[in-house]
Amino acid sequence: MADSGKRPKIKIAKTKSEWIFDVIGYSAYIGSIILLVAIWPSLPDEVPAHYNAFGEVDRWGKKYELLILPIVGGFLLLMMQLFEKFPEIHNYPRRFNESNAAQFYLVSRQMLNQLKNSCLLLLAVLLFESISIALDWTNGMGGLFLPLLVVLTAIPIAVGIMRQRKIK
Repeated sequence: MADSGKRPKIKIAKTKSEWIFDVIGYSAYIGSIILLVAIWPSLPDEVPAHYNAFGEVDRWGKKYELLILPIVGGFLLLMMQLFEKFPEIHNYPRRFNESNAAQFYLVSRQMLNQLKNSCLLLLAVLLFESISIALDWTNGMGGLFLPLLVVLTAIPIAVGIMRQRKIK
């Protein structure tokens, strides 16, 4: 495997799909924070704090625990954005070389971009779910959240790996 210190630094413009994923992910993340701020005074003291695998609330907590989701989202956003910016530090297979570096960088960066924005979307959905249940707007998504979580995180990784395998 090539040493990341000796890898070429290549400036690759953001693709249209990366911009679209960023708009979706950032909008969901920011929208969930705006909703939380707007609805904060109406929230009861206890809100859903944890869900089991079937999407049922199995622990209630103080409404301040809802702040954990935007904090985690902000941390993920900053860290994954940083890793997106420097694809030369990612792990690559032994066949990585200067002639295919740009292809590997782009595929790796796109996979990370999709994963980052999927996580932001999932955290926003989870925050909305908790708010909705706390305010009796809905009973929640039930067993749909876990499959959604698996699909939205596994698909970008699987597609990224398949795309990397095609690079010569």
